[in-house]
Order: sequence, then C-alpha cells, then structure tokens
Amino acid sequence: MFFCGVVHMIVCIISFAGKALSPQVMFHNAASNVICQVLFGTRFEYDDDFIRVTVRCFTEISKITNGPWAMLYDSFSFIRNLPLPFNKAFRNVETMKNLLICLVNEHKKSRVPGEPRHFVDCYLDELEKRSDDPSFSEDQLIMYALDLHFAGTDTTSNTLLTGFLYLMNHPHIQERCQQEIDKVLEGKNRACFEDRHNMPYMQAVIHEVQRIANTVPLSVFHRTTKDTELMGYSLPKGTIIIQNMSSVLGEEGQWKYPHEFNPDNFLNDQGEFVKPEAFMPFSAGPRMCLGEGLARMELFLIMVTLLRKFKF
Repeated sequence: MFFCGVVHMIVCIISFAGKALSPQVMFHNAASNVICQVLFGTRFEYDDDFIRVTVRCFTEISKITNGPWAMLYDSFSFIRNLPLPFNKAFRNVETMKNLLICLVNEHKKSRVPGEPRHFVDCYLDELEKRSDDPSFSEDQLIMYALDLHFAGTDTTSNTLLTGFLYLMNHPHIQERCQQEIDKVLEGKNRACFEDRHNMPYMQAVIHEVQRIANTVPLSVFHRTTKDTELMGYSLPKGTIIIQNMSSVLGEEGQWKYPHEFNPDNFLNDQGEFVKPEAFMPFSAGPRMCLGEGLARMELFLIMVTLLRKFKF
C-alpha cells in the first residue's frame, strides 16, 4: 500500500527535475490514496477525476473550516441562509457524497457477503446483521467514509509539508537523518515500519515534526457523557469540551526546547528515543484519533523513503 504510493511520489518528483515543485497536491494525493485503499481497496492515478476532485474539495473545505467564515457561521445563526462563502464548503461536501455513493454502489456489485475486502465491505456485512439498528445505514456509511477520508488526508499531508519545510531549513538535521537511514537500510531495497526501532534520530525528527506542525490545534470537539468535576470546575453532562493541544505541545517545563524545532526534545542523554507524556498530537483518552497507527506508519515510511532517495 505505502510503497506503491511512495513510488508514484518519487516518479512525480523526478519529473520535476530542474523545475520548481510545490508538493502540497502530491502529498494530498498520496495520503488520499492510502485512505482509499483502506476504505475501498482501490488506488487512483493522480490525474483520475475522483482523486483530483476529492483533493480539491478537501483543500477548500479545510480552508473554510479553519478560517473566519466557519467561526461566523457557528456564532451567528441568522447568517446561515445567506449566500456567503461558507456555502462552498457545504457544496463540496455534497459533491464528495455523490462521488462516494457512486463508488460504494460499484463495490456492492462485486461484493461477496462474509468475505470483506475493505472497510466498505465490512460495514455492509455489519449492516446486514443489524438491519433493525437505526444507527447503521448506508447514509451513515457514506458519512463515515467521508469523515475518515478527510481526516486521513489533510492531517497527514500537512504534517509532511511541515516536515520537509523544516528539514530544508535545517540541512544538518536532514543530513543526520540520511546518515542513519543509509546505515540501517544498507543492503535493503526499501524500509519497513519495524526499521523505526533502529532509527532513534529519525523517530525523534518525525515526532518533533508532529509537535511543531500541530495540525489540529483544538483537536476534535468532545462532549461530557456525565456530570463531571475537573480542578474545581463543574462540567454538566453534555458540555462541549475544546482541547487546546498547543498548550501541551509547546508548554514550557514539558520540553527541552518548546519554542524551536529540535529533535533533542525526543532524545535522552544516550541518544535513545523517548516520548514525553506531553506529546499528544492525536489527542488523548478513549476517543483519541483512531487513525494514529496508520498515520504514524505513513509518516515514517514516506519520509524515510524520500530522504533516502533525495536531498531537499
């Protein structure tokens, strides 16, 4: 799954030899394709209409939801029916839903019940078992696929963008990564996720990239399931909780170098990789990001493979 995507990135980068390259769309395409393989068992070429429209919609939705129009929409209900820019986000969601409906219908034609190939098949199997459960429906499947696709594309892509930006601005860190990669992978065709155990410096760099990138600074909103008391404050059941991830990822006293990009934040005096408790880019608790394992694998394999092949 991952290596195929990285090969396409390598080909894309080589095709730009001698020319300027903005990797944003390339990283979005790669991350989106990984999620497509999880959801649908399908990989799309970068010029395919599905992946092209998907990446465009996700990029525009992300800009709107992280900008002032989303804040105004949430704050003033009387403007919600006005023809203002936030409506573009809703139109993009409808575009994506229609694309996903077509894709799910195509996969239903070749599906064999009880023999799931991917997430959609697994959900449809479960839907048949729970025909009387209103929380399971094809409409919910489309929304789950949309949520997973969006969450797994934008975050990973922007973390990769941040990573290579900082590596280009800290060439000595990039060089040390490449030296460790060459040493560990000597004689091997490609990296595997288990190689991370022998790459403490590379691990430290990737985690420092995630800390600095802080791609979801307010995490995903949570809600209390019962009356709760925290540090003397009363939080009634149903209270919306907004987590300030920036406060822990950059908190003085928790990090050796809280305000600068420095892999030593994740290395002990012996040069071994350590992960402080304040490192929680995927949030915390039972409802933390369910894609953490997949994202960690993507970041490691993509960054290691590209750094082995290129100097940025």
